[in-house]
Amino acid sequence: MKERVWLITGAAGHLGSVIANMLAQKGERVRGLVLPNDQNARFLHTDIELIEGDVCIPRTLIPFFAYDPQTQIPVLIHAAGIVSISSKSNAALFRVNVEGTQNIVHMCKQYQVPRMIYVSSVHAIPEKKRGEVITESDVFDPDLVRGQYAKSKAIATKYVLSQSGTGFSVSVVHPSGIIGPGDHGNAHLTQLVIDYLSGRLYACVKGGYDFVDVRDVAKGIISCVDRGENGGSYILSNRFYEIRSFLDVLQSVSQGKKIKTVLPMWLAKATAPLSEWYYRRLKQPPLYTLYSLKTLESNGLFSHKKADDALFYHPRPLENTLRDMTSFLKQTDRIKEKALVKRKQKKLQYQR
Repeated sequence: MKERVWLITGAAGHLGSVIANMLAQKGERVRGLVLPNDQNARFLHTDIELIEGDVCIPRTLIPFFAYDPQTQIPVLIHAAGIVSISSKSNAALFRVNVEGTQNIVHMCKQYQVPRMIYVSSVHAIPEKKRGEVITESDVFDPDLVRGQYAKSKAIATKYVLSQSGTGFSVSVVHPSGIIGPGDHGNAHLTQLVIDYLSGRLYACVKGGYDFVDVRDVAKGIISCVDRGENGGSYILSNRFYEIRSFLDVLQSVSQGKKIKTVLPMWLAKATAPLSEWYYRRLKQPPLYTLYSLKTLESNGLFSHKKADDALFYHPRPLENTLRDMTSFLKQTDRIKEKALVKRKQKKLQYQR
């Protein structure tokens, strides 16, 4: 019987690392593609074989795809990509998300990799009117979605599905807003939680989104390898939360300060360009941009019923996610202890 080899692109990223570590902990043979000198690769399980390469440079992918066809059967999970809420055009976004994905598919065919899971996004799915539940779609058109990130994912998803066929099976998953423990980078949702826990968040905006635990997405992707249909797509979401409700849950699990100020959307939009400039100076992802604010105003009602039925997908409550995320950020020293002590002192003074 041939041994399954899991090939994970973007293995040092938030989702990719959780997938790779989850498989390695089960004793599976895992090979992870990481960018050269990526410092986050050191957090991966020691049993994972690391290959340095770039999805945009095909020749660097050759060692990643090498396997013994007599004794091994590869499965590829393409989790590499750039997630961006920037309002500005970004050439790297399309180079990685579109051209990089095309390179991966080409290499899969060249090396006769029989099975691939592509990590798309709910943003690639055409939006429905507010109040209508969004389900899986077989139409992916960059002209039907808003924002550069969504367009790049729509183009890549359409291409990937067009390549599925005899000898090459492809399924697509569409995660919503991924949060949870394990992010050693600087995803903007992680930064939101860090800013709150560090006492740097004083207000929020109206609107909301669907937030899903990275571990549930990882389990859904792994399940999709064996249970997903060739050419099928699956939404991996949780449920819609108003931003204020999201922060209320975070406050309850962290015993932090309740955020009472809700900024009107017009004010948030007016200050969004300044926010992007400010966070660029800090070399941190912006908490909000014009694009992200429009997303918070958009329809965020996604159904994961298809994944529930086919993949045995069952996302956990937000409380569990934020509690574990808070513990992870404290344990990895992402929260400034000084800020936590100061907030506790203020809370004691208030109680007196």
